[in-house]
Amino acid sequence: MVDPHRLRVFRAVVQTGSINRAASRLGYTPSAVSQHVSALQRETGLTLIEKRGRGIVPTASGIAVADRASRVLDQLADFDAMADDLRAGRSGTLHLGCFMSANRAWMPSVVAALVEEFPAMRIELSLAELRGAQWTGDLDLELYIAEAVRGDRNPAVADGDTDGYDIEEVRTEGYVAVVPSGHPLALRPSVALAELAGEAWIDNDHARGPCREIVLTACRELGFAPPFRLQAPDYTSALDYVAQAVGITVLPRLGALALPDGVVMVPVEDAAARRRIMLRVKRSMRTHPAVARTAALLREAAAA
Repeated sequence: MVDPHRLRVFRAVVQTGSINRAASRLGYTPSAVSQHVSALQRETGLTLIEKRGRGIVPTASGIAVADRASRVLDQLADFDAMADDLRAGRSGTLHLGCFMSANRAWMPSVVAALVEEFPAMRIELSLAELRGAQWTGDLDLELYIAEAVRGDRNPAVADGDTDGYDIEEVRTEGYVAVVPSGHPLALRPSVALAELAGEAWIDNDHARGPCREIVLTACRELGFAPPFRLQAPDYTSALDYVAQAVGITVLPRLGALALPDGVVMVPVEDAAARRRIMLRVKRSMRTHPAVARTAALLREAAAA
C-alpha cells in the first residue's frame, strides 16, 4: 500500500519542479523531501524523477503517478470531510424506529427540528407495525412498547437482542375508551374495563401488537374477552367507525389525537390498562449529535 503522505510530497515536487521549492512549500527540509521521494520509488518500483542539469524532472512514470496522486488525494480529502460531517451529524443517514401512535403524535415535530438542524441528514423511519415483531437491531434509535406497566421487556424482543443498546422509560400512559357522543358513558369522568364487557367493540390494531395485547390481557384477568364487532386496521379508522356509532374502541391515550366529531374520550381507570413507552438508543451512536438530539426531542415530547 502506497503511503498517501509520500504521494502528497511527490505531487509537490512535480508541481514546483524542485526538491527545494517543494520542501519550502511543505515546511520540510530538502533532505526529508528526497527521502520521501526515494521511499515512494521503492514502494512503486518505478523511477519517478531523473536529474537534468543541476535540477530534476519527472519521468513519464512520474508524471502519470503525480496526476493520479492528485485524484487520490482529492478523494481522501473528500473522505476526511465526509468523516468530519458524520461526526458532527451534518450528513449521513439516521435510522429511526417507532410505533404508529408515536409517529403521528411526536415524530412530525421531531423530524422537522432535525431537518432544520441537520439539513444534509437523511432520515429513514421504520414503523414497528409494518416491520413486524422481529427486532433486527439495525436502528440507531427506537421507541417501543414494553409488555405492560408491571413488565420490563418488549415481548417481541428476545433475551440478548438489546445488546449494544441503552434503554430507558420515557413515558407511562393509560388507555381511553372512545364512545359515540350520545353514549351513556360519554358524560362519565372515567370508566372501568368491566363496564365495557357488554359493548360492541371495534378492534383497532390489525398488526396484533403489544398495545392491543395489554388491553386483552387486562380483560382476560377480569373474566371476559372483548366482543369485537369490527376489525379496523388502525386507530384513525377505528375512531371514524365510533363516530358512526358502530361501536366503541379502547386505545392508548397517545393514539386518541384529533378525535373526529361525534365521539368522546373517557379515561380507563384500570391500572392494568397502562403501557410503558421505552427509548432504545444504540450505544455506539449515543454521542452522535443527531442521535443525541433526537433522543432529547423525544424525551421532551414524551414529557409534554
